[in-house]
Amino acid sequence: MGRVLFNVVTPTLTLYLPDKGKATGTGIIVAPGGSCVALAIEHEGTRVASWLQEKGIAVFVLKYRIPEKKGEGIPQGLNFDEQCKYGIADGIQAMKVARQHAAEWGVAPDRIGFMGFSAGAMVTSGVLLQPDPAARPNFAAPIYGSPFGVMPKIPADLPPIFMAWAQDDGLVLEPIEKFYDALKAAGNKPEAHIYRSGEHGFGMKKQGTTSDHWIEEFYWWLEAQGLAHRVVK
Repeated sequence: MGRVLFNVVTPTLTLYLPDKGKATGTGIIVAPGGSCVALAIEHEGTRVASWLQEKGIAVFVLKYRIPEKKGEGIPQGLNFDEQCKYGIADGIQAMKVARQHAAEWGVAPDRIGFMGFSAGAMVTSGVLLQPDPAARPNFAAPIYGSPFGVMPKIPADLPPIFMAWAQDDGLVLEPIEKFYDALKAAGNKPEAHIYRSGEHGFGMKKQGTTSDHWIEEFYWWLEAQGLAHRVVK
């Protein structure tokens, strides 16, 4: 799991910018998970960022606000809509900041996506489903996560979406599948990679399962979207 953060009160973006010779002009905000009571900042943040940075993708790891954690483990009966509202607000603001600094950070303002893991995927969905289409990310990747509270209204014209989860996810399989079905029912065509095993929170762990390779498949998906190579003007 690596380093985990608690009691985050000040949101930040940490930049992982590729060498200029490799830079593709594509950027991704990455939101780690942790039930909105913690942030798995290494396993679902910095290690993801370093991998993508090597491929020429600029990554901005989002440390979003989470309520104070009291006691051990994950509290029972969490109201995720309430628990994650600060993270979603920080994600929406992170998109604004990334676009404002796009030229400075070497990315195109129309090539900035949002990726999140577990509760970070709920943050991702909140950013993706915000009412203003112009403020949405240009692509989104909710990884083994979804809206965990009340299912929001799903627009029909969402940007490209990449999803990945494991069939043996013992924590949140049902809401993930519900979100995928809702996206399709609204007329969207999310790409879904559903692994036989890997459980919840596989992230950058190597377990000897096909879920070990989700990040390569995400990169190939970016290639298919024209986002993995520099656009020559």
